[in-house]
Amino acid sequence: MSNLRDAIGLRVRYGKDNTQYETEFEPATNSIWGYFNPTATACFNFGLLKDMRAHDERLAANRGRIEIEDATHDVNYYVTGSRIPRVFNLGGDLALFVLLIKARDREALSHYAKLCIDIIHPRSQNFFSPTLTNIALVQGDALGGGFECALASDIIVAEQSAQLGFPEILFNLFPGMGAYSLLARRIGMRATEDLILSGRVLPAAQLHEMGVIDVLAKDGEGETAVREWIAKNAKRRNGMQAAFCARRCVHPVTRDELDAITDVWVDAAFRLGDRDLKMMSRIVRAQMRRMEQGNISDIGAEALAEERAAVAV
Repeated sequence: MSNLRDAIGLRVRYGKDNTQYETEFEPATNSIWGYFNPTATACFNFGLLKDMRAHDERLAANRGRIEIEDATHDVNYYVTGSRIPRVFNLGGDLALFVLLIKARDREALSHYAKLCIDIIHPRSQNFFSPTLTNIALVQGDALGGGFECALASDIIVAEQSAQLGFPEILFNLFPGMGAYSLLARRIGMRATEDLILSGRVLPAAQLHEMGVIDVLAKDGEGETAVREWIAKNAKRRNGMQAAFCARRCVHPVTRDELDAITDVWVDAAFRLGDRDLKMMSRIVRAQMRRMEQGNISDIGAEALAEERAAVAV
């Protein structure tokens, strides 16, 4: 491993094979690069969540250290990205939500929500390491839970064509797995509510102007932008990371807070009506077309257009 230390960009795959969350370690920068690689629709299905939790729990238990080839390595940076072209993550498993709500299976829906918090909370706390910086690399659409996962990071790097937002209000719900807590820490309560309740999906450039996104990169240059940010800040990493720790002290996001909000979310989900569930299903179909065809730029608009067409018939 030592002879790889100076080879920037050379990574070692570690962790279990055949998972929906792939992880690599880059010795030169002591960085973990984790990639969503979900089956079917690029959402947080149960399998992806469980694969992520298995990895994250080990990292958190070791307080930001990993073992590779019988050697222990401190992790300085954790970068979360996606293997899916032009998609970071489309959020919650809406098809599953529809099934569980119709079946009135509150326990299963609550379990799903808590599993999401098992992912979001340790990431928002830098896996409980005082020296680890958490970076989101958004090279495509980040909607709902995908946006929440990015917001759990210290730094968000996004490519210009990426779109991010919370479309949940379209089906009469709200993003309940950390959005309010994490976004308010960046732009305040009023702006957070405005974005959540509007249902708008915004381009990365606009969110950069709002202060949500830290680094705006040209398309195809997101990974380079991450590397440049790491190199630029390497000499002041200790002070910068301490400042991020201070940020969490001033604006804490606790596990109890996140769990309480998921309870609100589950209650609200079980109050949804037939029209709301139909809209949720329309968004699922729009997501599937987005994955298959790649020519749908606004999933929410596509779902609304399908609803209008159905009413007109």
